Amino acid sequence: MAAPDRPPDPGETHVQFAQQHRNRRLRGAAAAAAVTLALLAGAPAQAATVPPAESSAAADGIDRAALAKALDAVHEAGVYGAYATVRDGRARWNGATGVADRDTGRPTTPGMRHRVGSITKSFTAVAVLQQSARGRIGLDRPVADYVPGLLPGERGHKVTVRMLLNHTSGIADYAAEAFPSLKEGSTRSLDEFRYRSITPGRLIALGTSQPQLFEPGSDWSYSNTNYVLLGEVLRQVTGEDPEKVITRDVIRRAGLRDTYFPGTEARIKGPHARMYENWYGLIDPPRDYADYNMTWAGTAGALVSTTDDLTAFYRALFQGRLLPAEQLDQMRTTVPVKDETGAVAMRYGLGVFSVETPCGPAWGHNGAVFGAGTEAMTTADGTRQYAAGHNLMKYERFDAEGKPVPHPADAARGAFAIRALCPAADAARTAAAPRPLPEPLDSLPFRGLHR
Repeated sequence: MAAPDRPPDPGETHVQFAQQHRNRRLRGAAAAAAVTLALLAGAPAQAATVPPAESSAAADGIDRAALAKALDAVHEAGVYGAYATVRDGRARWNGATGVADRDTGRPTTPGMRHRVGSITKSFTAVAVLQQSARGRIGLDRPVADYVPGLLPGERGHKVTVRMLLNHTSGIADYAAEAFPSLKEGSTRSLDEFRYRSITPGRLIALGTSQPQLFEPGSDWSYSNTNYVLLGEVLRQVTGEDPEKVITRDVIRRAGLRDTYFPGTEARIKGPHARMYENWYGLIDPPRDYADYNMTWAGTAGALVSTTDDLTAFYRALFQGRLLPAEQLDQMRTTVPVKDETGAVAMRYGLGVFSVETPCGPAWGHNGAVFGAGTEAMTTADGTRQYAAGHNLMKYERFDAEGKPVPHPADAARGAFAIRALCPAADAARTAAAPRPLPEPLDSLPFRGLHR
């Protein structure tokens, strides 16, 4: 198993420690990107029972029976429950499989609310780009121009808003620092801090107190600290709470009905599943973390939503209804994220990433919190979208080198993704040359902390 992060050894310089910490993070990113989800091979799954009107392929391009069967395969591969939405033009399919409550057997249903983790970053990025379109935020201006003092030393003048948006700032992630027992191979912090409220300033301080990972703009490293900082930039330029700004200018403008920031409220409003965390086998049996104070994620990852709302959001975004063309082009300007072989695993833009699929590039984001994972992607022209959520997390295991061992649920989730996005893809060709989709990026800050 990979060794957990550690404090610096006596006599070790901050630069040496930062470099070793960065190397572990890069190895974790490479391992995550190497997890191949888009596999169409695998054992056949029992088809779901669907209403007669939904039971066959339709002229609208949505094969409802095939989607239901592919989603069932996710449950049969070991995930407790899952729910999903697929849109194509005006056509839409909503499905669910498995159980929302492991103990009672309560089934999942379409439309359940769900914590969507870092998909929140797409919403925050849209709000920042809206302010950029109004001339209030310059993407290439230093962060210190907006929030002086939050980035210590010269970093505030070297790091730009764009670097926060595309994770090239070199600022370390605060996530592992916010749950310190994880660095000791214990999940005790997850329970100790379930109902804790923590301020954005404290989260930023946890991230910026760590050594800089690299010179700003010279590399890529995923960091929630970047997006909590962006929330504070929004607060400064608008004079309002950033979550209120995002709610008014993004969520409401997109017409979403079930998407909201929970604030300090630990319980999800409305129908939802229990959310089970396995933490790579350390929590056995997996524990329910549906109730959680999400101030630890804020504008980086606190949103609650539904798969239906997420497909509506990315549809509105990529059809140009939330941003002017210039800002949408900026959002789709990417930097490459490479795996350990040097191959490009994905391309990260401003709050969205793109990956290659059998039907061309797909755009969107994924997210993970304790017990809940979500993926939401759209075709580049905004005509077809899918979103899927599941309620068992970190079921994966690792080999002696810290690399993830393939899990049937990964293959099943990838097969559903391709079925949802690429209905005309040739199954044999796709199975012979699988396309990689990244594991939830929220898992990267915790890589190496599973033992």
